[in-house]
Amino acid sequence: MIADNVRTNTYRTAIFRNSESIRGKVVLDVGAGTGVLSIFCAQAGAKKVYAVEACSIAEQAMEIVKQNNVEDRVEVIRGTVETVELPEKVEVIVSEWMGYALLHESMLNSVLYARDRWLKAGGLILPSRAELYITPISDPVVEDRLYFWYTVKDQYGVDMSCMSDFARRCIKNSDITVSTVAVEDVLSHPARFAELDLHSVTAEELRTVKGRFRCESFGSAAVNAFCVYFTVTFPCSDKPQSLVLSTSPFKPETHWKQAVLYLDFPVEVVQDTLVSGEVSITVKHLDKDLSLPTAGKKVIITVMLDETVSSYFCSCIAILFLWNIVLLAGRKKDNML
Repeated sequence: MIADNVRTNTYRTAIFRNSESIRGKVVLDVGAGTGVLSIFCAQAGAKKVYAVEACSIAEQAMEIVKQNNVEDRVEVIRGTVETVELPEKVEVIVSEWMGYALLHESMLNSVLYARDRWLKAGGLILPSRAELYITPISDPVVEDRLYFWYTVKDQYGVDMSCMSDFARRCIKNSDITVSTVAVEDVLSHPARFAELDLHSVTAEELRTVKGRFRCESFGSAAVNAFCVYFTVTFPCSDKPQSLVLSTSPFKPETHWKQAVLYLDFPVEVVQDTLVSGEVSITVKHLDKDLSLPTAGKKVIITVMLDETVSSYFCSCIAILFLWNIVLLAGRKKDNML
C-alpha cells in the first residue's frame, strides 16, 4: 500500500478530512498491515486505535508505531478481527480491504464482521461505499501476441501457425487478468453494474453481487475483452463532496490496475453498437482452511449478454464467459515499500 501513492494519499486525505469525526474517538483498523492508516488516525486526533492484523507484519507495525511515538494511542493486535476481543466498542472503522475487481483477495467480510460486532450505532466507516463498473475494450497487445505465430515461418522457415490457437487458450484461460488498460483501448463509456453500501450490505448479499450494464460503442473497433474496475467513496464531513478513490482506466494508475476478461474471439462493432447484459460476481468457499479471512475462496465472474446483443455477436463462440479466480492462501497486505 505504501508504494501506491494514489491510494495511500487518498486514505490519508480522507482520514484528515474526517478529523472532526475521529478526534477523541476510538478507531478500529481492520487488516492494519504496517499500521499506516492507524497512525494517520492517531495524527487526526483519535483517542485510541486498535490495529488488528493477522499476519506477521504486525510485528513490524509495532515497531513503526513506536518509531512514530503513537504507542500510547495505537495498539497493534495480532490476530483476525473475527477472533480478537476488543475491550470496548469503536466509533470508527477504517480498512483498506479492496482486492482486484474489488472482491478478489477482499477483506470485506471481515469489515462487515467488525461493523456488526464492534461499531457503535451511527459510527463512521472509511470507505463507506463501493461501486463496480464494466466496459468493452480492444486489447491490441493480445492480438499481436497471437499473430506472432503466423510470422515465424517468414522469419525462420518453420510454420508454427498452429500455435496460435494454443496461445489463445493460454491467454484467454479461466483466470482473470490484472493489467493496465490504456484509455485509447476503451470502447465505450463505463457502465456501473453494482453498488455496495458498507453500512447496510450483508455477508449473505456478498455471496453474489450482480447487476445489469448497457454500453454503446464509440466507433468501429474489435472488442476482444471486457474491463472491470471499481471505485470506493469516503464521506467527508468538512467538504460538500465525498472523496473517491477510482481504479478507472481514465484515472491515475493504482496497484489494482484493472481486471480484464477476454472473449474467445474478437468481435467487430461500429459506432453506437449496443452491448448490454448482466454481470455477476459469485464467491465460493473451497477448502475450509480459513486461518486467514481470504483463504479458501473462489470468485466466479460471469458476463451474460442480452439475447438481442448476442445475435450481433454471432462470431463469438459463446455468450457466457466464466473467469475463475483462486485466491492466494491469505492476502498480501502492506509490504515494506
